[in-house]
Amino acid sequence: MKGYIGAGVGCALPLAAALALVAPARADDDAVVAASAPATRPAIQSNRWAEDWSVLADPRLRTEPFDALKYIPLWASDPKSYISLGATVRQRFESNDAAGFGTAGTRSDSYFIQRLQVHADVHFDENWRAFVQLEDDRAFDKLVVTSADQDRADLRLAFLEYTRTFADGTLKARVGRQDFLFDLQRFVSSRDGPNVRQSFDAIWADWETGPWRFIGFVSRPVQYFDVRLFDDRSDDRFRFSTVRVERKVLGDNELSGYYSLYERAGVKYLDALGDERRHVFDIRFAGKAAQIDWDLEAMGQLGQVGASTVRAWAVGARTGYTLNATWQPRLGLQFDAASGDNRPGDGVLGTFNPLFPNGYYFTLAGYTGYANLVHLKPSLTLSPAAKLKVMAAAGFQWRATTADAVYVQPSNPVPGTAGTGSTWTGAYGQLRVDYAFDAHLTGAIEAVHFEVGDTIRNAGGRSSNYLGAQLQYGW
Repeated sequence: MKGYIGAGVGCALPLAAALALVAPARADDDAVVAASAPATRPAIQSNRWAEDWSVLADPRLRTEPFDALKYIPLWASDPKSYISLGATVRQRFESNDAAGFGTAGTRSDSYFIQRLQVHADVHFDENWRAFVQLEDDRAFDKLVVTSADQDRADLRLAFLEYTRTFADGTLKARVGRQDFLFDLQRFVSSRDGPNVRQSFDAIWADWETGPWRFIGFVSRPVQYFDVRLFDDRSDDRFRFSTVRVERKVLGDNELSGYYSLYERAGVKYLDALGDERRHVFDIRFAGKAAQIDWDLEAMGQLGQVGASTVRAWAVGARTGYTLNATWQPRLGLQFDAASGDNRPGDGVLGTFNPLFPNGYYFTLAGYTGYANLVHLKPSLTLSPAAKLKVMAAAGFQWRATTADAVYVQPSNPVPGTAGTGSTWTGAYGQLRVDYAFDAHLTGAIEAVHFEVGDTIRNAGGRSSNYLGAQLQYGW
């Protein structure tokens, strides 16, 4: 699932009724099951609205203790009308001895971040659906808490969706608070890396026919506050609208492109200040042939920031070769580049805007922002067991121009690096282990060491270490 947005209605049940629903299905319920083999249970996904629990209309698939709460029928005559409840808990320990390379006076910090989500997915029939998700994000013992770290008890998603299949295609439309993610989420994502995810108040439509898919939306990105409960909001000072086309080519490979208009009031860059209006043009080709996989993307940006003209670009490429050998070794190579501002004061802003980056495209450490960047990263991924993946990588980074700064995630300039030093930024090593304990519980450990170059060191920065350990449970 590529270009998506995610909205809802809650359902309260008396305790006795809730306990009754937890009871296992009776054997005589099998009479309603068709003779065909049962479908499979849906996988727990990062975007919970993408799951389809209608398969639990078949009692043979209700194999877990609380399955009756995953599929609560509304009308017995329509198996597509039901309520599905769910929750996600993510706990992560992080230790970072020099966030931002320590140039802003940051100290070594170790802390826990926690994300709790609960949702209700209400299907009125096969066409109409409502989705609501609440989220509570907390940062414990973190020295510097930002809007991406903590947002206690707020509305993350709340949308109404209409879906209808015609003879020549399928129409989908949503209105309300949703989320988007495109492709590898280099530039448009639901921001799953940090603690607080990104939502959009939007109107969205999708038409799918044969190998084609057409997507369009207008949105106001949600801004996050932690002053009081349920205080997140959006307004016309920040808008993001997109038209996107996807097509399957050469088998199941995907060619896509989109145009976006990014508008934000009162922004500040190192060489520009004022209202931002960027026209964004993106093209991507991704697929797989035999043992080779690839994902290639290029983006151009034109427009205005205050009195300055925007001319910026970025490219990203990931490719890999998987050997037919024990542990399925994949040799990977990643290349990224993004423009910086070549001549401060000339009225042209060349600093690339990464829009809504994921937060873990490079690493979880946050040492690498997608602006004024040249990045090369070879990697090796192994699968020693069916549910285990181990990835080791080395990253090498340069600046596209020394006139602009070194940037860390999401797009923050490192103080004292613009207009000085060499293009060399530094190199890092990364080790990540992912393990799926079962269908509900996953774990990950990631370690990063970044060895800085002279440009950062002369600006008062230092080499940095990051360690993250995470458990996530979805029901």
